[in-house]
Amino acid sequence: MNGYRPRLFRRDSESRPLLSSDVSRPTSESEGPGFMFYQSETSDSEAWDQSQPNFISSHRAAFNQDQDLYSTFVPKKPPIVDSTMSKRNQTSRKEPTISKQSSLVTIFAVWNTMMGTSLLAMPWGMERAGLVAGPFLMIVQGGVCLFTAYLNLRTESHLGSPTWEISELTRALLGPVAEVIAKIFSFVVLLGANIVYWILMSNFLYFTINFITGVREDVILSDTVVSSVNSSLAGALCPLFKEEIMNESLKEISLYQRIWDLQNTVPIFLVLIIGPLLNFKSPTFFTKFNSLGTLSVMYIILFVIIKSSFWGINIDLKDVTSIHYTPLIKGSFPAMSGMLALSYFIHNIIITLMRSNANQKNNGRDLTIAYILVMLTYLSIGVVFFLGFPLGKSCIQDNLLNNFATWDIMTVAARAFLLFQLMTVFPLISYMLRVQTMVALVGNPYPSRGHILLFNAFVITVCVLFAVFLPKIGTIIRFTGALSGLVHVFAIPCLLRLATLKKSGKISTPSYTMYILIIIYGAANLIGQFFVKDR
Repeated sequence: MNGYRPRLFRRDSESRPLLSSDVSRPTSESEGPGFMFYQSETSDSEAWDQSQPNFISSHRAAFNQDQDLYSTFVPKKPPIVDSTMSKRNQTSRKEPTISKQSSLVTIFAVWNTMMGTSLLAMPWGMERAGLVAGPFLMIVQGGVCLFTAYLNLRTESHLGSPTWEISELTRALLGPVAEVIAKIFSFVVLLGANIVYWILMSNFLYFTINFITGVREDVILSDTVVSSVNSSLAGALCPLFKEEIMNESLKEISLYQRIWDLQNTVPIFLVLIIGPLLNFKSPTFFTKFNSLGTLSVMYIILFVIIKSSFWGINIDLKDVTSIHYTPLIKGSFPAMSGMLALSYFIHNIIITLMRSNANQKNNGRDLTIAYILVMLTYLSIGVVFFLGFPLGKSCIQDNLLNNFATWDIMTVAARAFLLFQLMTVFPLISYMLRVQTMVALVGNPYPSRGHILLFNAFVITVCVLFAVFLPKIGTIIRFTGALSGLVHVFAIPCLLRLATLKKSGKISTPSYTMYILIIIYGAANLIGQFFVKDR
């Protein structure tokens, strides 16, 4: 999850980063013991050999319904083996051949997985934070998230189990209640991604149909005055001013506008298109379009560079009356930090992704390079667009495509392309959410058609309600990121590490203080969201 997950622009967008470890492994007993995850530091492993907990993790059948879909997301690995199983049975199994991948492929996989729902909202986050605070948060919070993701890798390595994921580690070190909490907030991330995608699909569908039918509501604005097309603005517009002017000038609304309304009717019409796609027992077909995520990221980067190069730099740091005046830091900066908690969210599947790395000693290096690439991608889109935007910075939308006219060819292509991509990604995310929920509640990923229809109806209803009454993806992303980030990004990795150090007798006051401060930062990030005023 963003993901954009739901990172939006990646092979399966938010779905991969938002996947819970509970649904990312097969359960075939024939697969046998897996390979060991090695790290350079192994001092804690011997202490764990005699102290592994005695429990059987449940819900192991999530991807047995479709091995092809499973192999698209994560490399195959064996099931959890209960510690009470005899050593003879464990060692008698023949070790399977595990597909390995190079560091380059691993780095690209992590980068592609993290590109999610917040990608289009990065310029909006810059406006919320300020010219200096925005990039500062991208870099610093990226570093913190990198550190906590690496903590998960170290904990898995020190525990000495080749098969455990975050849910198993959480149960083993923090107890079953902590495991339940971790699962719940994995559900929250996936549901939040669904909501954001529904809002974006409604938006892209609305403007794409308007372009096809020749409807043009756009007004090109210079400051607060409606004017003819101004080439220096390159088609940029300010939806805030547009809404005010249209409310005052439009006395009559056509039948077309009543039927085809972005907020009131299009999210409902979308049910007719997406609803039937959610009832398939296996969404294998949709995985064939995963490569569109990478193309989407590349296109958006190119889109922003071309538009911004035409605009030039429009920043004024001194004249507060200037339309281009830009504060260095704004009080609404928690909106950016909350969004970044989801933008850098990969912690609940990072062990799975890195386990397939051919050289496990390079995991720390490869993870660092991947995070740097993600950070540079966010900076290139957020900062470049923000510096060049030719109107008041408060006009920047949480979906940067809303700042362009429907007749702009590059924008038309982006919306149509992304609409098709999201229509293939949304069923995948819904499948992951459905499997997690059904396995957790009834122990079966596909209990009956009635269960599936009821669950899909619930998800669609929630998505439609948000699209109609709260179609603000920036708000949804920042709250989802801050809430789930507190659990998965800041709290669980630090608590797992503290438990590991305590078990090995190596905990110290400085390390304890550092990990507690990270958790406090996550809590402050969540609290700060309630003090940011939406506009």
